[in-house]
Amino acid sequence: MLQHQVIACIDPSPYAEAVCDYAIWAAMQLEAPLTMLHAIDKAQHTQTPDLSGSIGLGSQELLLQQLVALDEKHSTLALERGRVMLAAAKVRALQGDVSSVNEHLEHNTLVNTLKTLEPDMRLLVLGKRGAQSAEEHGQLGFHIEQVVRSVPRPILLAQQHFKAPMRVMLAYDGSATAQKSLAMLAASPLCRGLLIHVVYASTRAEAAELAVEAAALQLREAGFSTQTAIVLGEPDEVLHTYQQQHHIDLLVMGAYGHSRIRQFFLGSTTTAMMRNAKCALLILR
Repeated sequence: MLQHQVIACIDPSPYAEAVCDYAIWAAMQLEAPLTMLHAIDKAQHTQTPDLSGSIGLGSQELLLQQLVALDEKHSTLALERGRVMLAAAKVRALQGDVSSVNEHLEHNTLVNTLKTLEPDMRLLVLGKRGAQSAEEHGQLGFHIEQVVRSVPRPILLAQQHFKAPMRVMLAYDGSATAQKSLAMLAASPLCRGLLIHVVYASTRAEAAELAVEAAALQLREAGFSTQTAIVLGEPDEVLHTYQQQHHIDLLVMGAYGHSRIRQFFLGSTTTAMMRNAKCALLILR
């Protein structure tokens, strides 16, 4: 398996092309190999009902055989569709001048597949919603929160349409989580050459100016151009307003870490930011 790769989750949803393009952009910025991934969860791709308990005498064996054959057909079609999607995604990436592109097709749940690949993962790219929830606007996809909880790697959530990032916003509040995100952003080539808006969002302004200027200085010392702002209010509301007013293309924030209390819930701010983001969202762990 390739080391430190960008992994793009491809599925038959309207987000697939944007996921490809964001992954291509990230692989180029990071000078990293790219793997196109499609995980086939049998529980989702088959719609064959389990009728074994309601089969009458005399027809049970034949009907069971037919159900098995139908399941096999569904599985074969799902595999073929996965191969076609991955092949198309690979062609798209090669046309985008990515030098190393691989395909990974697996019969497993997405979360279990990503846990297997996690040691070699540098960045995970996936759509805000998948095939089953693509039209549920204003909501997160079925697997998103579970993936963010389970995969301790940077995750880029793609919107439905790709826009090459030019302006980046770091959501900063001076907390330990924000400081860790700041350090990761400063050390990574992902956003090199892009203007970084360091935006302090809080319901309280005490010490905000010193904190945001210190954060911006750390980024400037790492070679970034910066712009700072302090916005007062609930972070998940004022950050989105700032993003739209300043035409931010990529919002960067830290996610809550694991704990016994938070193992089933990321926190209201993190969840709201993921759900309501109007641009691509980079979640740092």
